[in-house]
This record gives sequence, structure tokens and C-alpha cells, in this order.
Amino acid sequence: METVDAGPRGALRIAPSILAADFGDLAAAVRQVDPETDWVHVDVMDGHFVPNISIGPPVVGSLRPYSQRFFDCHLMITQPVRYLGAFKDAGADGCTVHVEVGDTAAAIAEARAHGLRVGLAANPDTPFAAVAPHLGDIDLLLLMTVFPGFGGQSFMAEVMDKVVLARREIDAAHLAVDLEVDGGIDRSTAATAVRAGANVLVAGSAIFGRPSPLEAARELRDAARAAQR
Repeated sequence: METVDAGPRGALRIAPSILAADFGDLAAAVRQVDPETDWVHVDVMDGHFVPNISIGPPVVGSLRPYSQRFFDCHLMITQPVRYLGAFKDAGADGCTVHVEVGDTAAAIAEARAHGLRVGLAANPDTPFAAVAPHLGDIDLLLLMTVFPGFGGQSFMAEVMDKVVLARREIDAAHLAVDLEVDGGIDRSTAATAVRAGANVLVAGSAIFGRPSPLEAARELRDAARAAQR
């Protein structure tokens, strides 16, 4: 399946997380926010790496015909390598694996071999040193601002020190790596994250939990843009 272009590296992107959307009508939810969507964020959980179960390749495949946006799949699973091909075939454009799972270099290489845009994620308590050796081999660094597994959690401001450090290292090495944050992102915390150096903002409840998800996504973008000035 042809990969959707992710857009210019480093550009501000709003990535609504479908984890907070109505699973009974995901297509409608995605279409509703499309005018303010850059990427569609897909949270994949296996009930083992994180204490929750969400969706897999069949849902990605079902949703793919309804959106032309970049599908940013966050694999919170213990054996990501086993499923990278299935996600690619289903319509994923990028897959992010967790450094805590181990065998990181092999997972990055496998994702690249499948033609996926490659992301690496780190939990809030994982030091930057764990991901630093891989920065030159990835397209995206995801620094979690909550512990993964459930939506609606509170933003962990202490992770911003790691975001600042990551931005400094990415820029110093002139790397074309997007810096993404996920967890507790709303208008206020989006501005905080952007000022720290993030350029991709994942938001679930702050978008799909609002009466007008489209307006909520627009407000999130406006807050992020204001923080860039």
C-alpha cells in the first residue's frame, strides 16, 4: 500500500488520537476533525506491555479508506516486529515502537524494511540516554507525557526537561527527526510542550471529549502556534 507523506520535518502537527473517539463510528470521528488534522494517531495496546487492549491492523485497514491523512501508529506492544508488516499492509504510514521493549535496532531496521516511517517512544521515567543512540536512525521521537495505557491522564510537566534535551540534541546534530508528545495534551499543555521543543501534538480527550471536536482541534492548533511566536 502506498505510504502517505508525513509532511515537512519539524512542522507543527496536530495528531488526534482515535483512542478517545467513538469506536462505534471511527470513520465519522476522523472525518469530523479532518480540517484540523495533520496526522491520525492510532494507539495500539496489547494488554501486556501496557495494562489495556485497544485495536490492531484490521481496524487500521477498515479506517484507511476514510482518511487521506498520515496514519501514525503507536505500538504499545511487547513484540512489535511480529506485526509491523501487518500494520503496513493495513495502511499504517508510520509505526513507533517503545525503547523499553528492547531489540531496538532490530525493530527500527524491520520497520524501515517494510517502508514505514520509523518512530521510537520512551515512557516518562525512561532517561533520554536510552533513546539517544538511535536518533540518527529514526524519523520520530515520541516522549510520553503520561504512562501509556489509558487516555485522560494528567500531563506530567517533569517530562519537559527531557523534551528540551531532545530538541537540543536533534538540532545540534541537524537531524530530520520530529519530536512528538502524547498524554494530557490540551490547549495549555500544548503550548508548554511546543515551547519546550515538541512539534507533533497528540491529543485524545481534549479533542474527542469536547462537544465540538473540530473546534477543540482548532483551538489546540491556535494555542500551539501562539507558543511558537
